[in-house]
Amino acid sequence: MRASANQTRREFLAKSGALAAFSAMPEIAVSATNPLNELSATEAVAAIRRGDLSAEGYARALLDRCSQLKGLNAFISLNQDAVLEAAQKVDQRRNGGKPLGVLAGLPIPLKDSIGTTSLPTTCGTRSLRSFQLKEDAAVWRRLSQAGAILLGKNNLHEMSLGWTSANQVYGPVRNPYDLACIPGGSSGGTAVAVSARMAPAGIGEDTNGSIRVPAAMCGITGLRPTHGRYPGAGVMPLAPSLDTVGPMARRISDLCLFDSVVTGDPIVTSPMDLTEVRFGVSREHYFTNLDAGVQRVMDAVLSRLREAGAVIVEAEIPELGALVGKVTVAIIYYEARRSISRFLAEQDAPVDFAGLVSQLSPEIRKQVEEWVVEGAPNEISEQAYQDAIQKYLPALQETWRNYFSEHRVRAVISPVVRMPAPRLPRSLTSPGFDVEINGTAVPARVAFARNIAPSSSAGLPSVVLPAGMTSGLPVGIELDGPSASDRDLLSLALAVERVVDSNPAPTL
Repeated sequence: MRASANQTRREFLAKSGALAAFSAMPEIAVSATNPLNELSATEAVAAIRRGDLSAEGYARALLDRCSQLKGLNAFISLNQDAVLEAAQKVDQRRNGGKPLGVLAGLPIPLKDSIGTTSLPTTCGTRSLRSFQLKEDAAVWRRLSQAGAILLGKNNLHEMSLGWTSANQVYGPVRNPYDLACIPGGSSGGTAVAVSARMAPAGIGEDTNGSIRVPAAMCGITGLRPTHGRYPGAGVMPLAPSLDTVGPMARRISDLCLFDSVVTGDPIVTSPMDLTEVRFGVSREHYFTNLDAGVQRVMDAVLSRLREAGAVIVEAEIPELGALVGKVTVAIIYYEARRSISRFLAEQDAPVDFAGLVSQLSPEIRKQVEEWVVEGAPNEISEQAYQDAIQKYLPALQETWRNYFSEHRVRAVISPVVRMPAPRLPRSLTSPGFDVEINGTAVPARVAFARNIAPSSSAGLPSVVLPAGMTSGLPVGIELDGPSASDRDLLSLALAVERVVDSNPAPTL
């Protein structure tokens, strides 16, 4: 195989490494006990490449599953005819002996804030119901050029401004483990599609937990890459200083595959040797007032890691909560109006920012009118924003660097959220609600955001993976690594995945 003139050496090596990984995979036996929708992305593309599985047959199986489970409300739009047509072309190319892309024949969904020209990009809101972008988002171009097929666009928390995915326009997304519970958000539909076996993997977007919270609550894996590692062009912004897209899947190996395709880096295939690997545990910030079931899972995880030879370093991260409190809210609410307005204008959207706000559902409109619009009661001042960007954000990043260096830890490990998925709030029109943790009411924003905000606010890479169950609901753990350590973090996650409890599939 030779690299073409317009193919970089890195992209060539990445493709070569992925193809070598596929060729080493054993053949997959598909049966009633191992149906097509249980295949991982890596298994599916390998089977399609070998000719063990037709791309069309695989696509039909996933589309049938989407139809059967439409009550979960994971999708805003499905691309059924186009999916089958694209899959047929993959089969024709393979049968004709023509080369296939690394992801050839793999149908995947996108969070409906990621722009595509073939389907509307609604961002989960009313005024953008028919919004067509001028060109595909950069991340989707890279995936589609590798052969991926757009399965559809996933439901989400409206405008990505929340963690429940209880969308008032397109209906709430349901957790496949308990239909009365939220799936997390804002990338809730993508997490549900992957968890419920409607797709092997998908692409979400994370500003302040929007990949990690739903991944944890739906029992799947997710990667929030180092800020800036993945291209953000063509994605509805919220806060560009924090926003990033990232993959969601049922296995860490699929996160590695997608990371390689998007970045052009060689695929990570080898689990890290856990012997003497040091994990940081900051109990005061991350482990305070955990749900009792989540605490049991975390105790078991730390015990398993010790048994595998890892070292658990108990050390607090100084001033973490105080610094995050001066960074996250100021950046998100200051940048939201400006970045969204610019995006709408650049993409010739059917509404401007004021028009979009006027048609928001009550919960989101109240939040935006209190914090985001010009002259809002809680509007972030220019000075507060500049302090956040120029003073407190660098201090937060320096705090993380010092922690990793001083304690020689590879990653900080924590529960993603303090509790398993709570029940859907009774009123979807309320801008805030409480969740109960160990019999105490805790504001939702605190329950969801406390553990996920420190790493994303600092732009660090994070991997989430399932590690057990409590009361029939998944519990996810998060590994946060130093900036730009994404490949090491994925290798570490491959190893951790082997020693923690795997979650059963949801019974639907």
